[in-house]
Amino acid sequence: MSGHSKWHNIQKTKGAADAKRSAAFTKIAREIIVAVKEGGNGDPANNSRLAAVIVKAKAANMPNDNIKRTIDKALGSGNADNYESITYEGYGPSGVAVIVETMTDSRNRTASNMRHYFDKFGGNLGASGCVSWSFDKKGVIVIEDEDEELDEDEVMMDALDAGASDYNKDDDVHVIYTDPDDFNAVTAALEGKYSFASAQIEMVPQNYQTLEKEEDIKNMQKMLDAMEDDDDVQNVYHNWEQ
Repeated sequence: MSGHSKWHNIQKTKGAADAKRSAAFTKIAREIIVAVKEGGNGDPANNSRLAAVIVKAKAANMPNDNIKRTIDKALGSGNADNYESITYEGYGPSGVAVIVETMTDSRNRTASNMRHYFDKFGGNLGASGCVSWSFDKKGVIVIEDEDEELDEDEVMMDALDAGASDYNKDDDVHVIYTDPDDFNAVTAALEGKYSFASAQIEMVPQNYQTLEKEEDIKNMQKMLDAMEDDDDVQNVYHNWEQ
């Protein structure tokens, strides 16, 4: 199958490392609240956005009790959480394309922080659409296989039979791609058989860029770290090939 996932290059921007697990759960909980409010109900069978976030939550090992409590909180009449989704686009050092998805209750605070991160580390915040044209929105399901116990052909056939659009084996992970509209159906078909390391709708770069200068490499990593540590940032996507 075509494509190269670059999973190891961007996995730091996804998922829940142990040291950041609590922060990751908080961000996912925010997504659940927004999905419930925008979808009008807490039933994933009738709320496709909520269903997709629950898959993401489970892949990040968020306990079912946490998921249920968050849904109940969102449904509660006393819930005053009011977040809006804002996406920022720009360039890192040497023109690396960067997309930052945020969920915030203070547009001014988040915009100021994003501009600061880009400027401080040798990049610049751009206009909406300046880099997103070079990314494709896809469902991305990652299955870890460090011990090489899974049969590559079997995983690929299971994925394609479930409705996936593409498959790639990248070192010790199997990466499955779907059209965004097919994501929930594919994950539902596969989650009983496989354990997901990550599963969510992502912005996947059409091509990748390397950085040659040591200063650019350091600044790019510092910029990504600063963005990921920001409470308002949900996801960071880029085309930097490390």
